[in-house]
Amino acid sequence: MIVLTAGCAGASVISEPDKVQTLHGNDKTVITFWHTYNDRETRLLMKKLIPAFEENNPDIRVKCINLANSNELKYSLIARASSNRGPDVVRMDIAWVPEFAHKNLLEPLDGFPGFDQLEFAFYNKGLSIGFYQDEYYSLPLNLYTKTAIFNRKLLKQAGYSEPPGTMDEILEVARKHRFMIGLGGLDPWDTLPYIYSLGGSFVDPGFTRATGYLNSPGTVRAVEKLTGLYKEKLIHLSAVTLNSDNWEKVRNGNMLITDDAPWFYSLLKYSELKLALEQTLPVPFPRSIVPSTIIGGENLVIMKGSRHPAEAWAFIQWMTGKEAQLIMSRSGLIPANREALNEMKVSPDSYLYPYVEAVDNGFLRPTVKNWGKIEMMYTLYLNKIFLGELPVQQGLDLAAAEIDGLLIDKDY
Repeated sequence: MIVLTAGCAGASVISEPDKVQTLHGNDKTVITFWHTYNDRETRLLMKKLIPAFEENNPDIRVKCINLANSNELKYSLIARASSNRGPDVVRMDIAWVPEFAHKNLLEPLDGFPGFDQLEFAFYNKGLSIGFYQDEYYSLPLNLYTKTAIFNRKLLKQAGYSEPPGTMDEILEVARKHRFMIGLGGLDPWDTLPYIYSLGGSFVDPGFTRATGYLNSPGTVRAVEKLTGLYKEKLIHLSAVTLNSDNWEKVRNGNMLITDDAPWFYSLLKYSELKLALEQTLPVPFPRSIVPSTIIGGENLVIMKGSRHPAEAWAFIQWMTGKEAQLIMSRSGLIPANREALNEMKVSPDSYLYPYVEAVDNGFLRPTVKNWGKIEMMYTLYLNKIFLGELPVQQGLDLAAAEIDGLLIDKDY
């Protein structure tokens, strides 16, 4: 596996992270931190956060290794942690944390000094992600949401100064004016905000069953509306066509609405960002029966077998604290720390404003160990439905039954 390491002495390409030699003296304790920050975020990490942490903790040095967020990374972490060869600290996708906790690959954090003071420090759903069998295995690091992104010119052409207030009305505007809707794909991340906005659901609040939710009348109706537009060629699936150009299409006026997380704005240079905001309008997904904005993010974990758990704990406390969170928020990441989020100054004119606004009205994907398999099953059946291989009700019935089995599966 080829990875990019952005160590404190500079960046280089390596093939075996374990064999990277630190340039720091032997009197320092070196902890290894694997992360998935993008280029802009990594610059802040290396220029601001790591130096500040090391200044406050002169006996600790942090060796940072930057990797792509992918299944290859997930499987590599599982293999390494299973044999106690993993890194000390990992910035981990929140969807992975429950599986790693179930596999006993993470160190419980409850016993570290100061943990009991953190109960109310984070966004209200953040700590629950790492809770398993009465112990906590992660600390929330950052959040991100998806917003509905509209083309301003097409809205005006349809007679709207602001986006319609319901998803039903948005879809009707698209049908009436033959405007395109852009979905990234048919996985939960891409489709659940639309389904929830249309009155559908996925699983019960306790994450124990999908039957009665994924195949409910509300979800059937929502999926029928979406598949109807797809048959009329008014929904563009960039993952299906292998043409990931929804962002450019909505900017250029070839698409009424798409959706995305804030990084498609945050990575733009100032002049380009200004133009993009003149062309597009990001707003939270319209709420129906339940919150409709999906929440993603990363948590920090200490891997099982860490040789320096006390130093790793000091590092993740720093990274999830107010100062570090506010520094990283400059890159467009939303702090998971409540104090930092409250202090974060976001202008109503900023691209980030609707993303921050949507956090309290968002939902998490099920925090269960089999999430990866559930995601694959959901996507498989939605593909069959959209391609006309299965009627909507039958496809959702079959998907719900399969997902029920994965939700009640207690084996590791």
